[in-house]
Amino acid sequence: MTDLATIYKTKAVPALRKEFSITNAMAVPRILKVTVNTGVGRTHKDSALMEKVERDLGLLTGQKAAAREAKKSIASFKLRQGSVVGYMATLRGRRMWDFMERFIALALPVSKDFRGLETKSVDRQGNLNLGVREHSIFPEINLENIKDIFGLQVTVTTTAGDHERGLALFRHLGFPFKKA
Repeated sequence: MTDLATIYKTKAVPALRKEFSITNAMAVPRILKVTVNTGVGRTHKDSALMEKVERDLGLLTGQKAAAREAKKSIASFKLRQGSVVGYMATLRGRRMWDFMERFIALALPVSKDFRGLETKSVDRQGNLNLGVREHSIFPEINLENIKDIFGLQVTVTTTAGDHERGLALFRHLGFPFKKA
């Protein structure tokens, strides 16, 4: 597996500078962070399952997941303020690049009926937002010990500023978008 950070520096930066006529190297779009979120939903009362979700998210990201608490009580959902409703991990630096390498090269191709990413997954600011139905597509997860499968939401935040530059950045990095 080729180092994604090296690809960015050696191939993507020169290509983006040429494509958008950028003279200043610091103005080239770059990836700031990757945020991985998951909600625990109806299982917020099952502490054993919540521990598994926290552990598995930690395995996927390489760092301890932070618990997210409910901001207010909602009686119809049987939710109290301060109870844990999800977990998240914000990745920067080496962990960010490692996670994106595994996500692009190993996890996405294994996912069911994968034919490429939609270009509309890149928003107006050039950030990529993806939903993953099963966390079991990652190679770190041992399928023999898994009973409960949960989904993830992955957000790749960039400095692109618009859809076109963000999409170009992701294409140069090798993200598998559908052919238009």
